[in-house]
Amino acid sequence: GKHCCSGGMGLPRLGGRGGNGGDVWVVATKNITLKRIKDKYPHKRFVAGAGANSSVHALRGERGEDKEILAPVGITVTTDDGKVIGDLNADGDRLMVAKGGPGGSFHSGFEPRKGKAKHIRLDLKLIADLGLVGFPNAGKSSLLTALSNATPQIANYAFTTLKPEIGKLMYSDHKQISVADLPGLIEGAHMNKGMGHKFLKHVERTKQLLFVVDVCGFQLASKTPFRSAFEAVQLLTKELELYKEELVSKPALLVVNKMDLPDAEDKLAELTEQLQNPDEFCDLLPDDMIPKNYMTFRHVVPVSAANGFGMEHLKTCIRESIDEDAEMTSKATHQHRLQALRLHSLKKHL
Repeated sequence: GKHCCSGGMGLPRLGGRGGNGGDVWVVATKNITLKRIKDKYPHKRFVAGAGANSSVHALRGERGEDKEILAPVGITVTTDDGKVIGDLNADGDRLMVAKGGPGGSFHSGFEPRKGKAKHIRLDLKLIADLGLVGFPNAGKSSLLTALSNATPQIANYAFTTLKPEIGKLMYSDHKQISVADLPGLIEGAHMNKGMGHKFLKHVERTKQLLFVVDVCGFQLASKTPFRSAFEAVQLLTKELELYKEELVSKPALLVVNKMDLPDAEDKLAELTEQLQNPDEFCDLLPDDMIPKNYMTFRHVVPVSAANGFGMEHLKTCIRESIDEDAEMTSKATHQHRLQALRLHSLKKHL
């Protein structure tokens, strides 16, 4: 909730005006996360300064101090019931969310008025329902094309320079689910302030993650070590974790691509066993590549983007996962509303 402060008292005998209360602003600021706001303001209350009273020394009371809430770039500010107050798309964009109360003056019988108290929500704008996470060779773009009904479109967003490809999955009941392929993630992305960092920042802007690995593993360049599919999963997890730990708790599915390759079946069996006992198999990895927490995947789906194997099953799994979350969210909202109603009726009785 955001609250504004009241104005100052007027001074009747000299016609003095109280100062107006301060306003509350939301200001888009680079490198701020929603989590940081939560940590800094656990009570989620933001109060601007009160206007000063009018006095013999200063007939015009001073204005209250404004309160600025620093928020991430690319958020939508809405009222509790979902009405959009405004968008903050660029660093430095400002939005007044609550106005301070006017100071007491002749017109108000010199009594100050309270500021407007308002409840607002800050929502990170999403670029898609799911984000593809994988190394450059995993076949993400061919997967996206195979899943989508049309050629994936390059999306332009006001709040970012990165241009993800968005594919739309269509279902027979006309539901659509969007999947974003973000420009490539490479090992060490969290250290690389260029593309990798931008990529990871965008993973936050999807509801769920779709990990994609090549069943037979990969070697990025002749100088880099060969990585098995299992190692690829751990490396991707580690990258997300080093960038921002809470990304690892996002709902995720694992797509095991290139099942058309020879030996794919054996490699899949191996990967499945390794994912069931990650501790045992992570011993083979250097310490700095082992994530603190392993990703848990709601579904592990073998596919071949090349020949279409497993694609329908993958679409079904994606739908199930998205629906499951929507159901949980609406349950939570429902609970929240019930509690609010209970509180309201309690207050009436008190």
